[in-house]
Amino acid sequence: MLSTLNFKELSFLVYGLGLSGQSVVKFFKKNKIKKFEVWDDKQKKLFKNKRTKNLNKALKNVDFIVLSPGISFIEKKNLIKFEKKIITDIDFLFLTNKNFKSIVVTGTNGKSTTCKLISHLLKKNKIEVLIGGNIGTPILDLKIKKNSYVVIEASSFQLSHSKFIRPDYAILLNITNDHLDWHGNMSNYINSKLKIFALQKKNQFSLVNKKLKKIFKKRDFVSRLVIPKQKNYKKIKYKIKNNYLKLSVNDENMSFVYTFSKLLKISNKNFIAAINSFVGLSHRYEVFLKKKNIIFINDSKATSFESTKLALSNSKNVYWILGGLPKKNDKIVLSGVRKNIIKSYLIGKNIEFFKKQIQNKISFSITNNLKRTLIEIFKDIKLSRLEKNIILLSPAAASYDQFMNFEKRGEEFKKLSKFYARKFI
Repeated sequence: MLSTLNFKELSFLVYGLGLSGQSVVKFFKKNKIKKFEVWDDKQKKLFKNKRTKNLNKALKNVDFIVLSPGISFIEKKNLIKFEKKIITDIDFLFLTNKNFKSIVVTGTNGKSTTCKLISHLLKKNKIEVLIGGNIGTPILDLKIKKNSYVVIEASSFQLSHSKFIRPDYAILLNITNDHLDWHGNMSNYINSKLKIFALQKKNQFSLVNKKLKKIFKKRDFVSRLVIPKQKNYKKIKYKIKNNYLKLSVNDENMSFVYTFSKLLKISNKNFIAAINSFVGLSHRYEVFLKKKNIIFINDSKATSFESTKLALSNSKNVYWILGGLPKKNDKIVLSGVRKNIIKSYLIGKNIEFFKKQIQNKISFSITNNLKRTLIEIFKDIKLSRLEKNIILLSPAAASYDQFMNFEKRGEEFKKLSKFYARKFI
């Protein structure tokens, strides 16, 4: 096993030089691991002296391939035959740091906010904590102190090839259709998420969504299973003054954070004080502008209908902006939220997909881009006599057809909203 061997005796190929790949190279240099090469088909200038001259040979000969989570599905298919030797940067964290407490959070929706909430909760209770992984800072860039807590957001891409993850607290929030084009099918996607429990010991904790309890119990996991109950959180929810976290859309994930706080014996008083000072993340049901009778909400992070449905269920009188690159097998089911939508506006390059899903169910316009959308929405709102109107960007799709990422899409929406609000209101 890798954990019983000397890294300096092993050879590695760092496959992919995004932020995590670059952090692995820095880790190797810091720990004087010299037997490694790098490969990235785009980043050809980075670590040029370490770039492999023969990729196929390197893949066959190295002991381990450290894979970037950002590789494409095509590259992944080409690497399947080397699966046994593929590891990730998160594996190195667990193999080289023994004196820290780990909290690994995964799930389809709400990972980033939950990680930030846990980190904020610990800091406010004077507990040493670091946060990294898929949320931004590469895990190997963290300067971990003895007995500190490390909150790790783990994507299904990272978990798919990780082999040595053993969290003290493993948190699986939810699983819905996502990234099936990369994983191939739902079974592979679920299995990648369940990896956070596979190596846990009896004294470690697994926090699992109640809908996933049966799946968890079918496996031979030995950790202490905890099912967060929303009713326990709701007993103290009335004391939460944070307008963002009071929204019902956050109740399920808040129940995980509350349950975690009880495991650490954090009092209700200290929990509430910490939660009330939390500032929500951008692009996640972000109320960024209120003008007269209009509320503007940026929910650009909603890249599947399941996450968009949460936003729609929490809003009324909605002018809904959707569209982009739909997720494989995703469906728009409007039962339960249809009454909240006044009209929808289709953007992006997959108009026909979204049109087919919503036509004859709700009123819609094809506006193609955010600029035209906002102009038309303001015209429509002028005809409205409602006391409150919500303009909601919750696309139910990835952004890559028109934007580099969901952050760019959200920022563009906010910029245009502020401009046209000044012009039309």
